[in-house]
Amino acid sequence: MTILNAIIQTYMKTGEPVGSRTISKYTDLNVSSATIRNEMSDLEEMGYIIQPHTSAGRIPTDKAYRLYVDRLVTEKTEQVTAMNSLMIAKTNRMEEVLKQLVRMLAANTNYTAMMTSSYKGNKVKFIQLSRLSPKQLLNVVVIEGNVVKNHIIDLDEEISEDQVLKLNLLLNTRLCGLSLAQINLGLISNIKEEAQGHSRIVSEVLDTIADVIRAETDEDMTIYTSGANNIFKYPELSEGSKASELISTLEEKDVLADFVKQTEENDSGIQVYIGDESPVASMKDCSVVTATYELGDGMQGTIGIIGPKRMDYKKVMDNLKTVKATLNEVFGNGTVRRLTGKKEESEDSDGN
Repeated sequence: MTILNAIIQTYMKTGEPVGSRTISKYTDLNVSSATIRNEMSDLEEMGYIIQPHTSAGRIPTDKAYRLYVDRLVTEKTEQVTAMNSLMIAKTNRMEEVLKQLVRMLAANTNYTAMMTSSYKGNKVKFIQLSRLSPKQLLNVVVIEGNVVKNHIIDLDEEISEDQVLKLNLLLNTRLCGLSLAQINLGLISNIKEEAQGHSRIVSEVLDTIADVIRAETDEDMTIYTSGANNIFKYPELSEGSKASELISTLEEKDVLADFVKQTEENDSGIQVYIGDESPVASMKDCSVVTATYELGDGMQGTIGIIGPKRMDYKKVMDNLKTVKATLNEVFGNGTVRRLTGKKEESEDSDGN
């Protein structure tokens, strides 16, 4: 069907009947015009092409278009399926690696281990202002991951299509590719000045950007834990209600998530929280050692070990460094993609 495809594609471009010489000239078939004519004769008998008048070339029939479209749809569907499978494979790979690493940490240290992953530093991908009416705009902001936020801006004064076009050019030129942290007051001031009297529109666009990035950042933490049963190996942690309170913290995850956010905000490499230094009430009898990691595409997280105050700190820190090195080796090439699905995973080292 290569010749039929060539006829269809050539006819779609030119709108003129297609002859054998044209096909031989504009395709890589490497066959003679005579061979092409014979093939075209067969296609005509099969009802795929017709000759509109004597001495003219051929044009595709509806039957030919149907065959072409069906094959195209099948091809594109297969491509999308392959891409989806690739992304799922990458996501599953990330999840499996984190699960394996958190189990390894718990087993190697005989303490409780946790790991988090989240997608930070979302950057502006595209901004589109569209004129709904002389005094109303539709503001569409797209950030990395193709997350879209729509917002209607009501104006006090009329705005022309030309002014909207200039604003789109300004906003996309100055803001696309930037994260929220990179959009500073100086940049905002310059953009508003260049907006020539449309500073309010700029402010509303910036508010929308901040809202969508913060929403994605706040809702995108996945937490993995392992080795909760190791708590019972240490009398100072297992006596009374201490163990149940600590295990409850590990299962509920809300408190853990808040704790992790604090460690990421105050990051100075490996951090150690001993006893009352921990902001988590159920961990006042523990020591918590944490380290943050960053991978490609804005993926980052925290690795943590929770154990008694008499824990082997050197061994814990060595294990954290090993895990960070492993993550960089496996995912440090920018191929990591945002995790989807459940936000929480809990898996003890004994499989429970």
